[in-house]
Amino acid sequence: MADQTKPATRAVHAGRPAHEPDQPLNVPITMASTYVGGGEKEYGRYTNDAWVAFETALGELEGGKALTFSSGLAAIATMLDLVNDSVVVAGQSYLGTVGQLADLEARGRLTTRLVDITDTAAVVAALDEDVALLWIESPTNPGMAVADLPALITAAHAVGARVVVDNTFATPLLQQPLALGADVVVHSATKYLAGHSDAVMGAIVVRDDEGGQALWDVLKGRRDLIGAIPGTLEAWLALRGLRTLALRVERASANAVTLVQRLEDHPAVEKVLYPGFGGMLAIVLGSAEAADAVTHATSLWVHCTSLGGVESTFERRRRWKGEDKDVPDGLIRLSVGIEDVDDLWADLAGALNGL
Repeated sequence: MADQTKPATRAVHAGRPAHEPDQPLNVPITMASTYVGGGEKEYGRYTNDAWVAFETALGELEGGKALTFSSGLAAIATMLDLVNDSVVVAGQSYLGTVGQLADLEARGRLTTRLVDITDTAAVVAALDEDVALLWIESPTNPGMAVADLPALITAAHAVGARVVVDNTFATPLLQQPLALGADVVVHSATKYLAGHSDAVMGAIVVRDDEGGQALWDVLKGRRDLIGAIPGTLEAWLALRGLRTLALRVERASANAVTLVQRLEDHPAVEKVLYPGFGGMLAIVLGSAEAADAVTHATSLWVHCTSLGGVESTFERRRRWKGEDKDVPDGLIRLSVGIEDVDDLWADLAGALNGL
């Protein structure tokens, strides 16, 4: 099916049971920790039909083979656990990724080289034979910077480094890194894929070839060993959310474009950061106090740290002590939801006007 249909169609149909009489349209929730021995399942830590259905659907969307985890951070940790050399990564990246890298470096497991992912020449210069992994976010979190993926992937492969792209912000509907040559894609499925702020889950997708299968086997073995598995209900919820991904991304993206245009004209906004696609953006206000005031003065926009849900959320990122020091104190990251855009603007503009 993946070769004949568009992504929006695959999001709806992939991973479903066979179309046979009396078969359900959705994979049922199997609440079982133990299976009768002698088959392929054996134990609940090894597999579950809900996981497999989600993995099938996400794999078809990303053009690879997926593996689910208990959270995005669990997926990241499992991937980084395979590295013993240098990692090149953008300084402004997801706080959890940077935190894990710092922890591993402090324990002597690896070394980290921080770069500006938009400076392609500088990233290429940081790549040498000692680098095992190039970790890319595009757009970056929270700065919304966009990387030249084909150029960076080619340069990393030239020195024998593996390339991982965190595709949480873009989703496979707006960007497919594996098709551009990346080796691995990671997702916080908690965000856009599940899309309703009710499930915590992560995923890794590898290339659909011999090398990708070998890596998938290693990652699956690590997941089984450490038990970083998703809950059955979480996987079922994430798959249900995935069915509407195309509609949600389309609406959130359209809302974001309209809001960007209006925010650029508002006198309280010093800068608008938007990658040109998707529903994520950031604005910079004059101070931390101004940003805090705005994030506590709305009724529709919700002040919280997650993103990618149907509801619009935002937060001042420097309220987290581990956030990169180059992130402005007054930066607010916005995750645009699917509400009516005029309602969203009236709520946000009212908070900005209150400054």
